[in-house]
Amino acid sequence: MPNESIIARKSLGVLMHPTCIPGGRLCGTFGKGAKEWVKKLHKHGIEYWQFLPLTPTDSTGSPYSSPSSFALNPWFLDIDDLIEKGFIFISNKENLGPTNQNKDHFDFDIADDLTKKLGLLLLQGWSSQSEERKINFNKWVSRHSWVEDYATFVVIREEFNMLPWWEWPQEFKIKNKKFLKSWTKKKSEEILIKKLIQWHLDEQWGVIKNFAKSRNIKLIGDLPFYVSRDSADVWSNKSLFSIFKNGDLIFQSGVPPDYFSSTGQLWGTPTYFWSKHKRTNFNWWRKRFQRQFELIDILRFDHFRGLAGYWRVNGSSKTAILGKWINSPGKTLLNKVKKDLGCKYLPIIAEDLGVITPDVEKLRKNFELPGMKILQFAFDGNEDNPYLPKNIQGENWVVYTGTHDNSTSVSWWKCLDYESKKRIKDEYKFSENASWDLIEIGMRTNANLFIAPLQDILSLDDSSRLNKPGTTTNNWKWKLNSSLEEIEDYIRMFSELGNNFGRNLK
Repeated sequence: MPNESIIARKSLGVLMHPTCIPGGRLCGTFGKGAKEWVKKLHKHGIEYWQFLPLTPTDSTGSPYSSPSSFALNPWFLDIDDLIEKGFIFISNKENLGPTNQNKDHFDFDIADDLTKKLGLLLLQGWSSQSEERKINFNKWVSRHSWVEDYATFVVIREEFNMLPWWEWPQEFKIKNKKFLKSWTKKKSEEILIKKLIQWHLDEQWGVIKNFAKSRNIKLIGDLPFYVSRDSADVWSNKSLFSIFKNGDLIFQSGVPPDYFSSTGQLWGTPTYFWSKHKRTNFNWWRKRFQRQFELIDILRFDHFRGLAGYWRVNGSSKTAILGKWINSPGKTLLNKVKKDLGCKYLPIIAEDLGVITPDVEKLRKNFELPGMKILQFAFDGNEDNPYLPKNIQGENWVVYTGTHDNSTSVSWWKCLDYESKKRIKDEYKFSENASWDLIEIGMRTNANLFIAPLQDILSLDDSSRLNKPGTTTNNWKWKLNSSLEEIEDYIRMFSELGNNFGRNLK
C-alpha cells in the first residue's frame, strides 16, 4: 500500500529560482521567460518546478531574510508586460539603464535602480488608467491587509537611508498611528508606488501560476520558519515576537552546539511569543500560510523542526551555547491551516534536515508530510546514515542531489576525499560525470519525488553555486547565461532518464 500524501506517485522536478531564468533585462522576471520555462517542463513531462521564497531580499540578496513575509520581490517585475498593457509609457527601453543578457550573474544595486525607475513610470502612468483598473487595484489592496504596512515600512526605511526600524526616530519606531496617519498623507505618492509594484507583481505571477496549472505543472515555494527582525512583519506586530518595543531582542533564534560548531549558531531573528499567537487564534500565521497558497501549490517549510520545538537563546547572548529547547504548538497550528485549506493532505514538504528528534518525526508523520533527503549528505561511511539511498524507507520523501545551500554536485565530487570516492565507486556505478550519476541514484530511490537543481542537470561547478551558508558576499546572483533552447537537450535527457524509472508525466 503506497504512502498517501500530497505527492502520491513517482515524479520529477527541477529547482531553479525565477531570478535565474533567462529573458529578463537584468535577471529572470514574471514574464515570457517564466512561461517558456513552464512550457519546457510540460513538454518533457516534468511535473514540479521548485524555487526559493519569492519575497523581497535583504541587502545581501537573500530571500530568506526578507523585509516582508507577504510581499513579492520587485526585481521580478516584467517590463514588457507593463508596456504592452499601457501601464507605463516609454519611448526607448534603453533609458531604463544597462542590461546584462550575456552574463551569468546580476547586480543587486542595478536591479534596485531599475525598480525605482519603473516605480516612477507606474506613478506617471497611473492618472491616465481607466476607472476599472483603479477599482481593481483598490479592491486588491483592501483584500490584502499586509500591503499598507509593507508599503509604509519600505517608504520610511528609504526616508532614513535604509536604517533598521529600531534606529528610526521614536514616533516611527513605535508605529504611532496618529503620527503616521499624518506623515503618510505627505508621502502618499511614494506609498502608492510601492503598492502599485506589489499589485503588478501579484497580477503577473497570477498569470504564470494559471499558465502552469493549465499545463499540469505544480509550483513548489519555500517559507522560512523565522522572519527577519528588520521586517514589516515584526515592526507591525511586535507583540507576537520576543522583542522589546525599542527593537532589542528578548530572545533570539539559533541552534545548539553540534559536530559542526562548538558554539552553535545564532540567527539573530526574534523567536515567537507562542502564547500571544494562541490568544489571537494564530491569525498572523494563518494569513501567512494563506498568502503562500495564493502563490504556489506546495510549500517547502524551512526549519520544520521549529514547529515541534525551537532553541531559544537570550537576546544579549553572543553564542548559542546557553539556550533552551522550548515546545512549539505546531500540531495546533497545522490543524488550523489544514481546516482553512479544506484539504485531505496538507500541501507541505517538511525540511527535516540535520539532527531530527522523535517529536519532529512524529509531527511530520502525524500530518503525512513528505520529508527531505539530500544525497550529498549520504556518503560519510556511516552505514546508518539516513540519507543513504538504501536507508530511505517508504515513498513519502523528496530526494535531492543538493539544494540551493549546497555545492553543485560536480564540485561536491571534486572536493571529496579519496576514501569517500573509492567507497562510493565500490557500491555505485560512477562515471566521469558525477552530477548525472547522483541524479540517477536519486531517481532509483523509492521516493515519490526526485528534484535536481538546474546546475546539476547542466553539470555546472561551484562558479554557478547559488549560496554558500555562513558567507554574505557573491550569493544569490547566479543566472542562466544560455537560452532555454540551448539547454533543452539537458532537460530532455533528465526527462528520459526519469522515464526509465516511471517518473515522467508522459
